[in-house]
Amino acid sequence: MLSHLSTMLKKSVICFALIVIIFFDACLPDRPTIAKCWFYTYQTDFSVAQNKGLTPTSFLCIRENGSYTRDFGVFDYGNWTFDNKSLVLTSKRNQSTTLKMESLKTHEMSFEMDGKKMNFDAQPLPSSNISEDPFALDNNLWRIPASKKENEEAIRERLRNHARYWEVYFTWALKTKQEALDVRSTPTPIKIYGNGFTLKSVEDEPGRWKSYFFDEEDCRRADEILKNIVEQHNIALAHTDNKYKMFIGIFQQLETALK
Repeated sequence: MLSHLSTMLKKSVICFALIVIIFFDACLPDRPTIAKCWFYTYQTDFSVAQNKGLTPTSFLCIRENGSYTRDFGVFDYGNWTFDNKSLVLTSKRNQSTTLKMESLKTHEMSFEMDGKKMNFDAQPLPSSNISEDPFALDNNLWRIPASKKENEEAIRERLRNHARYWEVYFTWALKTKQEALDVRSTPTPIKIYGNGFTLKSVEDEPGRWKSYFFDEEDCRRADEILKNIVEQHNIALAHTDNKYKMFIGIFQQLETALK
């Protein structure tokens, strides 16, 4: 009899303990996930001499499938692991970068990079559909520097991929209801205004944009192609008050012309 009561008591204690664990686990707030698109905001204890050169469009997009893309001055992509202390990025070139986590919150994170604390804000992950992800490799092939001289077809394809990036970027902004969008920090030969666009002069083009081409000749050829398209095609502006919709239409027309 006593043995039976002891067994029943043990079972009751175990059941009670399980209920308590489940209850408290349910009451705890959701643990922040690192799988988001993170955009650089500022550097703690900033100094000009130790500026890392990141801009508001410097991004680290960490996907739930274990892959990532980032642009911290150089476009990079590969796989990631995270142990709540360090984020390890292993690129497809087999180069590994370890970022020591300082803090991780729902919409903010900071990590140590080369001895400096870098702060980032989170934005929603794009669709798992690559065609709707402006940070996916397929929409950023234009950021990968040419390893040899490119013929006109290859240069046009680089420009078309660049226009595709802008289209998907504005589409993402529209779907995620971005209140503001940085269009000045991205390396591009296109100057975007609130009510349209123009082409930058060769002298005003960012050095990073020029670095994507094998040499100056290829870069100038890209300028000529864009200039001819803008002069020969009537790039129409959509009748809408939504700037994102207007630019989606503009870059779709550029993509078509570049084909």
